Amino acid sequence: MAATTKPRPRRISLGNTAFLLVSTAFFGQLLGLVRTKLVNANFPAVGPGSTDSYFAAFNIPDFFFFTLAAGALGVAFMPVLADRLARGDKKGMWELSTSLLNLLMIIMAAVSLIIFIFAEPMVHYIISPNLSPQQLHNTVTIMRFLALNPLLFTISGVLTATQQTMGRFFFYAISPLVYNASIIASIYIFKHNIGLIGLGIGALVGAVLQLVIISIGLFNTGFYWSPKILWRNSEFKTILRQLPPRSLDQGIDQVEDIIQTHFARRLGTGFISYYNNAYTLSTAPTFLIGTAISTAAFPHMNNRLSQGRPDLFRKDFLRILQGMIWVAAPVAISSYFLRGYLARLIFSKNAPQIAVIFGFLTLAIFATTLYTFISRWFYSQKDTITPLLVSVFAVILDIVLVSILARPSTYGMSGLAMTQSIVASSEVFILAIIMVIRDHKLFDSEFIRGVVMIISVTGFSAAAGFFMVQLLPLGINDRGIITLGGKLILIFGVVAIVHLTISALFGLNEAKTVIRRIRRLILQPIKSQL
Repeated sequence: MAATTKPRPRRISLGNTAFLLVSTAFFGQLLGLVRTKLVNANFPAVGPGSTDSYFAAFNIPDFFFFTLAAGALGVAFMPVLADRLARGDKKGMWELSTSLLNLLMIIMAAVSLIIFIFAEPMVHYIISPNLSPQQLHNTVTIMRFLALNPLLFTISGVLTATQQTMGRFFFYAISPLVYNASIIASIYIFKHNIGLIGLGIGALVGAVLQLVIISIGLFNTGFYWSPKILWRNSEFKTILRQLPPRSLDQGIDQVEDIIQTHFARRLGTGFISYYNNAYTLSTAPTFLIGTAISTAAFPHMNNRLSQGRPDLFRKDFLRILQGMIWVAAPVAISSYFLRGYLARLIFSKNAPQIAVIFGFLTLAIFATTLYTFISRWFYSQKDTITPLLVSVFAVILDIVLVSILARPSTYGMSGLAMTQSIVASSEVFILAIIMVIRDHKLFDSEFIRGVVMIISVTGFSAAAGFFMVQLLPLGINDRGIITLGGKLILIFGVVAIVHLTISALFGLNEAKTVIRRIRRLILQPIKSQL
């Protein structure tokens, strides 16, 4: 009798994973922009019920989540899980996961209690000084509704990190859609009764629903929970050693957000909303390109090192990085030329202020997109110290620049955006230098030649953007999705076509891949009928 072999589970490819995450990230970011648009459309930016309260309330819960938990959920955690999975020890992988989950649940439960009790002094002395009594009340109340979110996000994060290590991304990808939809629903449910405060309830319910969706993803994964914390386990100790630097790194990023909010408040009522709206708009491309692709690639890169193939790790890293540069460049260019159109379309109120701020953030779009992936070069090698040290430098630079550039006597609100772009670019530059010092052969001649060609192509893309804006200028009476959306699509479409065409003429592999897939998409149905 012939021996039967157990079929190996099919794993989704890197390309398909990236497509899934980019697709769902697109809808997630679109829904997030709709959420922000509806918040602004239904509540004022100034006055006692200012949306400043809504945006400011998220700072402290986000700070605690990213500082204490988020660092462990990916880069300090997934490489160790990948090693376990490479050895075929799925039970041991879940033991590590639940051990970390148990520890973080205890910590984050205490954090939630602290946020709930001390919300008022945190808002008054740290986040937004000199708020009116009504604004202070709204901010504190919303923050107290958000107090449980760090705990809920932590549980979701541990479960999704483990699922990603196993090659399962679907439930992670769709869960943010539920979170945004819950906040949108709360706008209309609570608008005419408790008002702005209802958005805090929507965010809390959204976090619960997000956890439910992610928990469904545990089905058929061999989920194993143990009510223990493996203090003596060597790999768990490795995770704990990696956790503090990465957590501090994430926390420093949140400190920058708190600094920006603090200085925005000093400029006057409404400026927190103006800046946060522009910043939300600027993060959409970063999440769509940088975070989605980096999330898809990170387990793959970890597996390369777990397999003892640093040569393939380097090759894959350069290939993905060049592709991200190729995509991010025209997106940043288009964002700059379309800043007024986007602000008018998405934020009908206060569009001029948001457009100006967003224009200065376009360099940050490009730099932050690259940073999300470049930082994973260090994390895959279990190095969380270097990005931390660079982030410490970044926050010091942020404080210095924002205190100079964001004064009413200098650049005001635009100074906050200028600071963000300068700091983000500095982080990428410093990390790139460190990478070259550690691996002299990393950026080989082929990669450098490809980047030079992308820069050349981007010049043509910028010229196309400038020409299209002159051809289809933003009129003073332009309103609505048909007029503004039509111009947006035409301008971005021309920039994208020029970028793709010139890239193909230059022989860039990224353009060849896109064109090949377009041909396959168009011709495959015809061939299948023959």
